[in-house]
Amino acid sequence: MVLTIVQAGELVLRSQARALTRKEILNLQTQRLIEEMRETMREAPGVGLAAPQVGVSSQLAVIEDREEYHAKASAEQLAERGRRTVPFHVVINPKIVSNNEAGVEFFEGCLSVAGYTGIVPRYRRVAVEFLNERAEPVRVEAEGWYARILQHEIDHLNGTLYIDRMHPRTFCTLENYERLWKGASVSAAKKKFG
Repeated sequence: MVLTIVQAGELVLRSQARALTRKEILNLQTQRLIEEMRETMREAPGVGLAAPQVGVSSQLAVIEDREEYHAKASAEQLAERGRRTVPFHVVINPKIVSNNEAGVEFFEGCLSVAGYTGIVPRYRRVAVEFLNERAEPVRVEAEGWYARILQHEIDHLNGTLYIDRMHPRTFCTLENYERLWKGASVSAAKKKFG
């Protein structure tokens, strides 16, 4: 079942989500929610979806960056972003345990701020500890676009949207991004935006 993705303005997107217990993770309701979130993310399509985005205040997100999503980007753009295929996985009660101080900026969008994008600074690399859908502990060392996805989804679980972190003058519609900025470098776009 495809779930409704709530949009900016809904309080659930601005609240700290509740951590899940092992028992809650393993129960049928959570397992069903994971499958519905997977289907919803793919239908959108998106590379990540946090439970608050479907109206559920739980520390749970699903992530998947499929190869087919890379088709519209050039090899140069994929390399610049450090973007690679990321298999489907579930992230529960995540914590960023380390990051490198070197940041990187790219245009970023969100299924809960539909139709818009802006340049957002993020850490290039992060280490994240979380539980998977079997309540097993996992630690990942992520870089590039995968690190960006993790930071974006963890922000959702803490009541933060990318618009809170973006350079405000770079906020634009997806239509204008496609028309004006898609082929431009982020530094060139930032200069033009002033």
